[in-house]
Amino acid sequence: MKTVIRTEKAPGSAGPYSQAIIANGFIFTAGQVALDPATNTLVEGGIQEQTRQVLNNIKTVLEAAGSDLEHVVKATVFLADIGDFQAMNEVYTTFFPVDPPARSAFQVGHLPLDAMIEIETIALPKED
Repeated sequence: MKTVIRTEKAPGSAGPYSQAIIANGFIFTAGQVALDPATNTLVEGGIQEQTRQVLNNIKTVLEAAGSDLEHVVKATVFLADIGDFQAMNEVYTTFFPVDPPARSAFQVGHLPLDAMIEIETIALPKED
């Protein structure tokens, strides 16, 4: 059984995918780029501004699914330039200050909308 998660508070999907899916007790978020949900355009600035927006978008989707960033168990980070790794980490750490999730990070050839970063996560629901 799977449950599709949709929220107007985060950017809508730009293709045939859901913002998140709940299956077998896990929440799988789609990759998020740094779209401002109000304008549906990339936020201005560099990797730190984009990382902040991506993680805020993920936070919003997780909240719609009954979870939060504290319950993320795995994150995958896709970077247009691995040279941005340290600057991304400076922002990422503020969202996961204690017991951060397992994580992988990769440089990829090209991201949608020429974004600098995309992140997807796997989370558990909040305990009642």
